[in-house]
Amino acid sequence: MRNRQSNRHRVSTFQEYLKQIVYGGNDGIVTTFAIVAGFAGAGADGAAQIGAVAVLLFGIANLLADATAMGLGEFLSARSQQDVYNATHESEISAISRNPDEGRSAMMSNLASRGVSDQDAAQLTDVMLRNPDFMADFRMQYELGMPNPSSSSATMNGLFTFGAFLIWGAVPLIPYFLFAPTQSTFCISVSAALAALTSLGLLRWKVTNESMLRCVGETVLVGGICALVAFGVGMIFR
Repeated sequence: MRNRQSNRHRVSTFQEYLKQIVYGGNDGIVTTFAIVAGFAGAGADGAAQIGAVAVLLFGIANLLADATAMGLGEFLSARSQQDVYNATHESEISAISRNPDEGRSAMMSNLASRGVSDQDAAQLTDVMLRNPDFMADFRMQYELGMPNPSSSSATMNGLFTFGAFLIWGAVPLIPYFLFAPTQSTFCISVSAALAALTSLGLLRWKVTNESMLRCVGETVLVGGICALVAFGVGMIFR
């Protein structure tokens, strides 16, 4: 029974790492498409001016370098977040031990502000004072807005960001593997980038069960704005 209850409340892998997937995937699409769009905007003949090999060389090099940087950056960010949490947690436990009366008063005020009766708040606070680790967790979660990040792995965060960046970021480059670098190929790349952003939005919708229009619309809008900026920069230096 306990295992069944535990499984029922477990989140899926996509739910757990949705932030990293959306962040890495969106950045990958925008980053590689920015190269293609920049070259296309820089001349009337589009990317043909420098050739498919150059487009792919710049695109792949940038894809791998940025995917690695994003993955490692996410890893370091998660580790730093955990370090900050641990340090603050120790500080909270120390403060509770030094001045339990002040901690009791603050906790009762916190519980009362959430609609807990004075009697229940007093009982809950007394239980928490006997369990300072739990009390520190509660205060950090609901007073400082610092949930415990230990449930997620810094290594997995980095790997999912790296993988999402590579998978979605490769999509705008695929047409240049298949066709000559003409204006038509650029249009296909635009369509591929749009399809990739849409798929990312659909994944977000499927995982969160929010409005499909909102999930897809926001994802496509944010990515589209970045792509237009890249194309505009290419036009400026045309």
